[in-house]
Amino acid sequence: MSKEHEYDGIKEYDNPLPKWWLLTFYATIFFAFGYWGYYHVLHLGWMPTQALAYENQMAEKKLNAVASTITEEDLVKMSKKPEVVQQGKAIFVQNCMACHGDKGQGGIGPNLTDSSWIHGGNAMDIRHTISKGVLEKGMTAWQSVLGDTKINEVVAFILSIRDTNVPGKPPQGTPYEPVNKQ
Repeated sequence: MSKEHEYDGIKEYDNPLPKWWLLTFYATIFFAFGYWGYYHVLHLGWMPTQALAYENQMAEKKLNAVASTITEEDLVKMSKKPEVVQQGKAIFVQNCMACHGDKGQGGIGPNLTDSSWIHGGNAMDIRHTISKGVLEKGMTAWQSVLGDTKINEVVAFILSIRDTNVPGKPPQGTPYEPVNKQ
């Protein structure tokens, strides 16, 4: 079936393409029209930006649901359990030591062992600061990296070292005064 012709002393053949190659080519054209019709004409499927927005919305709902189940009292109780504090310390040393020092004495970040707090010193404020971060100050949000359990353990560790006044960075923020419940 091939036609032979010669050009500048070179013999060339005009061979037809293999059937499997043509079928693949036609299948991709058919798929492209189907995809275009499904997503862009009929709008039956979600575009990637819509799917991402939906997933972010669901993740935010899940985060808020989990965050609302823990209370100030729960975090304070956790800070009195040595095994939880040890786990929190290990996570702190691995992730927070670069900015807050190995004992929480401060460095790039503020001193966590004094009674002054920039973003609130109660347990839920500390948890919120760790979870959401403070991007304008250079602190990243740790929620997606650590998850709720590890963040709670870090908060327990920080509560255990609060008011120990380890020498380091001078106090920043406003003094934290615990609310006495009677």
